[in-house]
Amino acid sequence: MKKLLSLVNQLSTYIPVSEQVNSAISEVSIGWHIEHACLVIIKITETIKQSNPDQFNPRFSFMKLVVFITGKFPRGKAKAPAAVMPVEQLTSSQLLESIANAKKAIEELNNCAKNQFFTHPIFGNLNKTQTFPFLGIHTNHHIHIIQDIAA
Repeated sequence: MKKLLSLVNQLSTYIPVSEQVNSAISEVSIGWHIEHACLVIIKITETIKQSNPDQFNPRFSFMKLVVFITGKFPRGKAKAPAAVMPVEQLTSSQLLESIANAKKAIEELNNCAKNQFFTHPIFGNLNKTQTFPFLGIHTNHHIHIIQDIAA
């Protein structure tokens, strides 16, 4: 939990340059990446909070194993679902609100039962214990893209 909160704090440091774009790295702005990372944390937490831990059914996923061991997602290989696609223009105040909501969601996720879960389209069911590292890897993935855009 602390690592994920630290990553969200790191996202907030890029708000002053949120309008910056480098199309050689990404077609969208730094602000889009900040908002997307926050939306993923918020939406996954909402899903987990509503789940029934008795229905958690893990399954093996080779891709999940690779991602969790390496701590990295390949760039440009997946498309974000519509629910976590930010709007085009984002203001600094909107991004600050999203950062605050993501931090609140992390606290709420921490209070969920161990086997409350969400279903990832590639990795299958991830319980609370697996979700924290997943969210850390995902957020860090976008921080690296942001750093490359800002460089």
